[in-house]
Amino acid sequence: MLVKDFTFLLPQELIARHPPEKRDESRLLLLDRSSASVSEDRFSNLQEYLNPGDLLVLNDTRVIPARLFGRKKSGGKVEIFLLQRMSGCDECWECLVKSAKSFCEGQEILLESGMVAAIFHRSASGNWLVRFSGNEPFYLWLEREGHVPLPPYLQRDDIPEDRERYQTVVAREPGAVAAPTAGLHFTHELLNRLAFRGVETAFLTLHTGLGTFQPVRVECVEEHLIHTERYVIPLETADAVDRTKAAGGRVVAVGTTSARTLEYSAQMYGKVAAGSGEADIFIYPGYCFKVVDALITNFHLPESTLLMLVSAFAGREFVLEAYLEAISRKFRFYSYGDAMFIT
Repeated sequence: MLVKDFTFLLPQELIARHPPEKRDESRLLLLDRSSASVSEDRFSNLQEYLNPGDLLVLNDTRVIPARLFGRKKSGGKVEIFLLQRMSGCDECWECLVKSAKSFCEGQEILLESGMVAAIFHRSASGNWLVRFSGNEPFYLWLEREGHVPLPPYLQRDDIPEDRERYQTVVAREPGAVAAPTAGLHFTHELLNRLAFRGVETAFLTLHTGLGTFQPVRVECVEEHLIHTERYVIPLETADAVDRTKAAGGRVVAVGTTSARTLEYSAQMYGKVAAGSGEADIFIYPGYCFKVVDALITNFHLPESTLLMLVSAFAGREFVLEAYLEAISRKFRFYSYGDAMFIT
């Protein structure tokens, strides 16, 4: 299977560089796999397409302000991008470190408000291990001084608005460096309307990593090595999936992150099981879904693993035809863009 078979041409003006004024005023493209039909509505009308007894599974990860800017003692500018906290140490992180000139192990970087980053050594993956020290707890400093890690295709710096809008309304578990963007369309009011309709809601956590932005650099899909991401599935969520399946309801994954977590657990344990670990499932056409019955997702980049997952769920040709239809209707694409609901 060739990576180039998952490409499409997107006019630059359809990349949503800022969120809509209201979360749920985004547009919703409806894909019906049984009839291969496409229609359109507003996301705020989502309750019209969910049934009593359906289960909505959302990712409650919270994006950390992972971009940090500082200077070497010599004055040279340095950018640090937090990737993952090291176990047992709130101040120790695996990071990407970028500067105009190289630096050596043990070198210190001066950050805002007196925080110091000391470069230790390379990790097994080739990134840098960094220890932060200052006059206040690191997480308090980070929330105040860190910058929102917007996707590079937005081609802009973060602004105060992004602090709220690049988080879902259910975000509560800090650790992601990219938002689970399908969840950005939900409001508390919409979730309440869904509950009133008899739709159950459950949560899991998948801390989306930098790998979600990494391009696929091989020609054949099967040769790509997927990144790993930390996940947690609570017992309440595992029980809700079992209960929904037994009653004949649909498990509706909100986003590719929720879908991958559910499918990874089912692949490992035979069903969705409570627990935590590192998920590394790569879903592309030919995969047989074990849990997810319907999928809410944004529009993804060409040749991305996320587009491959959606193509596995609904069929590559159908999905690419729907993308062309979305482009002709001038839907907004990517993180701050519009959404699809695939049933």
